[in-house]
Amino acid sequence: MDNYMISSSTELYGVFGDPVSHSLSPVMHNAAFAHIGYDAAYLAFQIKDIRAGVNAIRALGIKGVSITIPHKVSVMECLDEIDEMAQNIGAVNTIINQNGKLKGCNSDWLGAISALKEKTGISGKTVAIIGAGGAARAIGFGIKKENGRVSIVNRSSDKGEKLAQDIGAEFCPLSEITTLKYDILINTTPLGMTPNIDTTPISGEIIRSQTVVMDIVYNPLKTRLLKEAEENGCTVIDGLAMFVYQGVFQFELWTGKTAPVEVMRKTVRGKLR
Repeated sequence: MDNYMISSSTELYGVFGDPVSHSLSPVMHNAAFAHIGYDAAYLAFQIKDIRAGVNAIRALGIKGVSITIPHKVSVMECLDEIDEMAQNIGAVNTIINQNGKLKGCNSDWLGAISALKEKTGISGKTVAIIGAGGAARAIGFGIKKENGRVSIVNRSSDKGEKLAQDIGAEFCPLSEITTLKYDILINTTPLGMTPNIDTTPISGEIIRSQTVVMDIVYNPLKTRLLKEAEENGCTVIDGLAMFVYQGVFQFELWTGKTAPVEVMRKTVRGKLR
């Protein structure tokens, strides 16, 4: 949209988190709004009290909000409705304001599934997920929904076994990952993220070639895990794809318009360089 100006009819969207200054969601969504000529603006709000934040959505008529750390679970009790998948996952990262009624959804799993489907099928495949936090939970439910088999791999047996039980998966201690057979490996831990770029959950050298390896870390785009896996003949998927596709779902849910995926991808990639 050339010469775009905010007006009295501009719709407001945003991201709620703490911290939130690092978020790339504003540049991604604003680029998408501008590209299709949609009269909207997306801002970042540092929110410490999530209930007060949700009240602000109602009071200000904010049309939609992305929810990030640390509010994805605590926000649920503040909403009017939660969709079935978000209920199963136990976390909300997207709110849509439907004429004053606030509905919570989860697009993290959709982002991961869309990113995987660019490179591989999922049905009938065995997927090893490293980590047992919120992202692992969301992606695990997503893989199960796509008829994939899931193995949760985690350093802590308590958390790992609990998540595996919740989603109907197997559990494998991280120390025994070399005994596990899998077609797809997904790292959901922050290991390898800037500034700790030399860390990795496992050595890529122990991953069988032809395996599809995905890392949800997107800064740096090519983590140590992905570099080593690629050198070992694996197909790799960086965290940018998941981030963009979860944003695509949000954009289309909020606007009812087709998201300009490549514009969103290019915008975020440009900010990461």
